[in-house]
Amino acid sequence: MTPGILTLSQTRKRLNELGHRPNKRLGQNFLIEGNVIRRSLELAEVKAGDRVVEVGPGLGTLTAALLQAEATVYAVEYDTCLAEYLRASLLPAFPKSFHLLEGDALEHPLAELPSTSPLLTKGFKVVANLPYAISTPWLESVFSHDLPQRMVLMLQRETADRFTAQPGTKNYGAISIFLSAAYEKQTVHKISRRCFYPVPKVDSALLVLTKRANPFCFQPATRRLIRTFFTQRRKQIQTLCHRELADRSIMVDWLEDLSAAGISVKARPEAIPSSCWQQLDQRLRG
Repeated sequence: MTPGILTLSQTRKRLNELGHRPNKRLGQNFLIEGNVIRRSLELAEVKAGDRVVEVGPGLGTLTAALLQAEATVYAVEYDTCLAEYLRASLLPAFPKSFHLLEGDALEHPLAELPSTSPLLTKGFKVVANLPYAISTPWLESVFSHDLPQRMVLMLQRETADRFTAQPGTKNYGAISIFLSAAYEKQTVHKISRRCFYPVPKVDSALLVLTKRANPFCFQPATRRLIRTFFTQRRKQIQTLCHRELADRSIMVDWLEDLSAAGISVKARPEAIPSSCWQQLDQRLRG
């Protein structure tokens, strides 16, 4: 059984042969539309010799396409049954270019891609059909590692909207801030839920993220603080700052930064652009 682009009937047959039932808790919705796979590779600009990370390869349809494009793939798969299938079906054909880690993508967001490799001076890419349940925490965990040069992510449409949200909108939040500081974002197009098996309850979207020339990465302490502020997103920023246990003078100085930028201290977190949150991070660094 060799992975490749599978139709609905072929996907069902392959899963039956493996004795595997899609796990809803793990977000196992298998892509059955070949055009979406081809489009993902085009948007990622995958070339021979590229290093590509894939999260949740499942039945290996996207994985096989990446390998056939002569990329070296580092994949992380949580499901033991699917990991065994991928080792049996893809490793014999691509022993040098396919690297599979069986484990949790939140603990290994880049599938143990060798960070010390001199080849990484050229950067690497992520191309993945992300399980819906882990898309946000996975992306946040990436910020504690090497940043990919380019990411093409299949996401729940609502998640893509949050990732690309602008200040002043209801979807704008911590993850929007972290992403906009490091990446240029482009939502490509909606993907029908009918492109997956089992059919999920929502549509998806392809999101392209391209690393900025000078990406800004927030330190973990600042990320935690921003997330805390957004759990109380209806409160004024001055109220949230006065409640914060960090050095009071830092928070006072940051409120002055906001005023200088034309933002009222009575504004709510969702009205504050990423650039101002970056000022807070710089002040907290000292």
